Amino acid sequence: MTDAREYLHDLIKHFNTAMLTTRSPEGGVHIRPMRVARMEADQELLFATGLATPKVEEIAKNNQVAISLQGNSEAAVLYGTAHVLKDRALIEELWSEAWRVWFPGGKDDPNLCLLAVTPVSAEYWDSSGLEGFKYLYEGLKAVWQKRTPEHDEAQHAKVSL
Repeated sequence: MTDAREYLHDLIKHFNTAMLTTRSPEGGVHIRPMRVARMEADQELLFATGLATPKVEEIAKNNQVAISLQGNSEAAVLYGTAHVLKDRALIEELWSEAWRVWFPGGKDDPNLCLLAVTPVSAEYWDSSGLEGFKYLYEGLKAVWQKRTPEHDEAQHAKVSL
């Protein structure tokens, strides 16, 4: 099998929406969907957001976050730290007209910023394609033999980033 970090990146690179989890001021969790602005191997994940949003306030108080991505047969969770970027050149580079719904002033909207997440660890689950068939086969075999299936890193692994 390929390196687990490469496998993770190959698994998640096609996702364009993620769920961002932060801590609320009361200590609970706050989860919301975020459109991915950029997700490249060994780089920060970037999301467009507004400076006046609760997530920015929450991250200022506790920058530990989780990013979850899920498809029909693949899922991953990335754990890391977040911070706000006000880099206008980077905002211009990543600008999408779809963001205008939230930022009517366009790429120069003073409320527009980027949320950068630096992942430090991750976990993934993959039951797509051949991995799905392998999982089904191993699962049925385990049921027949009255045991749990053996661990397969191609289907599930924890990754340090």
